Amino acid sequence: MARIMVVDDAAFMRITIKNMLKKSAHEVVAEAENGKVAVERYKQFLPDIVTMDITMPEMDGLKALKEIMAINPKAKVIMVSAMGQEAMVREAILSGAKGFIVKPFKEEGIIAAIDKLA
Repeated sequence: MARIMVVDDAAFMRITIKNMLKKSAHEVVAEAENGKVAVERYKQFLPDIVTMDITMPEMDGLKALKEIMAINPKAKVIMVSAMGQEAMVREAILSGAKGFIVKPFKEEGIIAAIDKLA
């Protein structure tokens, strides 16, 4: 079981991911609605894994990813975004993301990605 933080500016998406993870015995220890809050909550909760949206207000997911990796170079962050462009995926992976899930996703896809890192 992994301790997970779910980051997405859409409340319904955070709830959807959280419900999927709970069914698979993972624990959601924190949520954040933008990258700025995600960085603060990462420091506070030190989750095992972070699911991170890319397009968000205040601070986008790529910048938040870079800040989290600066805090903990071994952080496990999976990017979750509708924007599956090759350049963005490449930047996320080069910045330290351990995976990339494109919305809309199937429950088994997100669970498999989490289980692989857990």
